[in-house]
Amino acid sequence: MTQVTLPEYSNMVSTLRADSLAVTPAEMHGLLAGMLCGGLDPELGNWMPMLYDYTNDGAGWPHESKTLAATSVSLASQQLTGGQMDFEVLLPDENESLLDRGDALSEWVSAFIAGIGLVGITAGKLSDDSKEVLADLTEIAQLGIDEDDDMEEQALLFEQVIEHVRVCAMTLHAELGIKPQTEEKPTLH
Repeated sequence: MTQVTLPEYSNMVSTLRADSLAVTPAEMHGLLAGMLCGGLDPELGNWMPMLYDYTNDGAGWPHESKTLAATSVSLASQQLTGGQMDFEVLLPDENESLLDRGDALSEWVSAFIAGIGLVGITAGKLSDDSKEVLADLTEIAQLGIDEDDDMEEQALLFEQVIEHVRVCAMTLHAELGIKPQTEEKPTLH
């Protein structure tokens, strides 16, 4: 199987801007990951109209940006269903400022929560654990980096928050997401 990869975050920013889309790569990826974790089947292709409605007033995306979105869906789906615990939250590179990365994480989480809602998941359909996960994510979406605090300490805490977000997404996918198809082995009698 061919390994799917995304371009660098900064290149994705350039592509989305060049196509006059008012969405960041973090928002796009978070929205798509939220839809997948909410049970969307990426093979149906119904994620595109939802993406267009949420990000571009229903208008389709230009080819290059649509390709970025399709690659994001494919990669996130592989990571979530692969059983390897390798799902990644798409954020700017570590060489970007902590403030920019913090803003992007907030955008990712907010869009992720919106993606869960777009596929029709309501609190009544969730287990207590998933309700707690969504409550955590709601709080994380409101967090920010304090420029007056020790930035080294904030960077360490930020990495812990990213890991928590990643685990939250995988937890929701485990409950609500499409499970990988496994071949049933015939029963020998």
